[in-house]
Amino acid sequence: MKWYRAFTFLFTSVATGLAAAFLVLLLRPDLAGRESAPQAQAIVVERSGGAVSYADAVQRAAPSVVNVFASKITREQPSPLFDDPVLKRFFGNQPARPRYRRENSLGSGVIVERNGYILTNSHVISGASEIQVVLGDGRALPARVVGSDPETDIAVLQAAGDKLALAHLGDSDKLQVGDVVMAIGNPFGVGQTVTLGIVSATGRNELGITDFENFIQTDAAINPGNSGGALIDALGQVIGINTAIFSQSGGSHGIGFAVPIGLARQVMQQLIEHGRVIRGWLGITGQNLTAALADSLAIPMRDGILVSGVLDGGPGALAGIQPGDVIVRLDRNPVTGSQQMLRAIADKAPGSPVSITLVRDGREMDQVAIVGERPTLEGH
Repeated sequence: MKWYRAFTFLFTSVATGLAAAFLVLLLRPDLAGRESAPQAQAIVVERSGGAVSYADAVQRAAPSVVNVFASKITREQPSPLFDDPVLKRFFGNQPARPRYRRENSLGSGVIVERNGYILTNSHVISGASEIQVVLGDGRALPARVVGSDPETDIAVLQAAGDKLALAHLGDSDKLQVGDVVMAIGNPFGVGQTVTLGIVSATGRNELGITDFENFIQTDAAINPGNSGGALIDALGQVIGINTAIFSQSGGSHGIGFAVPIGLARQVMQQLIEHGRVIRGWLGITGQNLTAALADSLAIPMRDGILVSGVLDGGPGALAGIQPGDVIVRLDRNPVTGSQQMLRAIADKAPGSPVSITLVRDGREMDQVAIVGERPTLEGH
């Protein structure tokens, strides 16, 4: 019996020791010189691109954006009542005195060169007799019109002043749909305002806003008074000049348009050098050939421009182009649309030749036209 009790005591002690060692190894493996498996940690998701705040971009661009105040004197038409024979009997046949009133318009502009050149919209300063720009530091400076191009709605002003804040110009050709952009201007005259959005589309044309259209579309809020202001990217670089909105109420509906800064700079250079923009011209009108149009005229459908009018004595007429012709290639490059053809001809220097491939009565033929200079819009 004594032997049995001793054996039981020894077995119980060993089992208890093994159990305790197992628990220690399980709960505190570091005490045995081993490290536990790494515990799972919460994953922190960080932004891989863009900025948390765009304050730096705004501070970089905002000082170069100015308010543009334009005023003009208009003559009011006399009331037709003065031509009434009954009134003439009482007041005599005295001519009505003309009445004049001052009209003011508000817009924005962007300082782009140290000598005071400012980019804005043509419609902001159209017909103005007096123009004043107000800088971000509160200074008000008189400005003169260097030149205006209604066909792109771009105008260049020059203001006399020192220590002007210059815009940092970006590359509008590298813009992609989805890029973050901000519009800076003076909407409704409330003061400089910044709105945020993205690039909704690029290369928008055939909107009927201007003759030469290649707009950046954005949902950054653009309102009356923003015209001529800056559209900037997330780095504070100006990539467009805010120009127009689609709206039934006059306010922003999330569809705004800006002239790419690349196009605006080209126009500015010509306005500074020549006082106007020199463009090529053929003196013809046309429209995109659609399936419905081809069916109605019983002609084969293909990509091209259907010529609807030819100016007598113009470059197109001298080259033998006729109404009803379908222009399919320019200098052997396919014609894909009326805006593309308009820009291709406009880029040609007046006096230079252009090869035109057209279809007439089902046959292709090649003509050579000598490009003329596009006439300036009347009144500009």
